[in-house]
Amino acid sequence: MKVLIINGSPRANGNTTTAVNEMVKVFEEEGVEVQVVRIGNRDVRGCMACGACAKKGRCVYDDVVNELAPMFEEADGLVVASPVYYASANATLIACLDRLFYSTGFDKTMKVGASVVAARRGGLSATFDELNKYFTISGMPVASSQYWNSIHGTAAGEAQMDAEGLQVMRVLARNMTFLMKSIALGREKYGLPVKEERQSTNFIR
Repeated sequence: MKVLIINGSPRANGNTTTAVNEMVKVFEEEGVEVQVVRIGNRDVRGCMACGACAKKGRCVYDDVVNELAPMFEEADGLVVASPVYYASANATLIACLDRLFYSTGFDKTMKVGASVVAARRGGLSATFDELNKYFTISGMPVASSQYWNSIHGTAAGEAQMDAEGLQVMRVLARNMTFLMKSIALGREKYGLPVKEERQSTNFIR
């Protein structure tokens, strides 16, 4: 099993990283190979809807998005983690995810997704919902924990004091591991769900 974790925080040792590290410990205990890529400190421009990726098979902007694409394709699961800014995810992470999901043509069906959010106080649920939408438009099951996947802290290191938040991360990693392994077994016995030809309905013609 392989998991790719995209850390959207610009801070190397912030509270988002605390949450990610708690998951990494569990994944390693469970024998899951983990790649963590922090992109919050990178220059990532947004998608301009040029459509060139459909022909090239990759984004025209050759940055971290194209580096992440083969890692994502190979992974059984994807974790996206973000600090909360104005009840939303880090703009760099959103730009990255927009282009990563749009420019990659490989089938994401049954790759397991999980989002993780960190904040001082509010905006966690809105950001959690925002990030989960990337999974649910792609046929990816969403892993859950015992509470919404959030952790609290302002200054670096404060999330270490959020005992419940840390437990949520550990439970999430275990549940995600179980789900990935179960899907792998199901794929061997039953294969993937039947694909229908995609229907696209335009409201204005």
